Amino acid sequence: MSHPTIPQLLAAVRGFLEDAQPALDGRLAFHARVAANVLAIIERELDQAPDAAEAAALAPFGGAAALCAALRDGRLAPDDLAVLSAVRSAVLARLATDNPRYPTYQRLCDHPIP
Repeated sequence: MSHPTIPQLLAAVRGFLEDAQPALDGRLAFHARVAANVLAIIERELDQAPDAAEAAALAPFGGAAALCAALRDGRLAPDDLAVLSAVRSAVLARLATDNPRYPTYQRLCDHPIP
């Protein structure tokens, strides 16, 4: 016998909270909305793996810590297009998980670095 997957379980609980939220008042409605949003973030995290996307984007620079060190000591310039592109990719991967409805996220997706 098969059992529900983690994403299916998360979606079911999130759906329940979204359905129940209109019947709740004040603080409980707010907490139900927050809980549903948390579950949606977890679902996107499992689906999109932003940590892996960030690691891949920053790998050419030795990872996040190495990139920060290189920027601090002047080995890399903050306006270097390769640096900007890598950081942008890492940030977009995180924003896509945290809240893909952010207006800034949408704008950045629509306007890539020249």
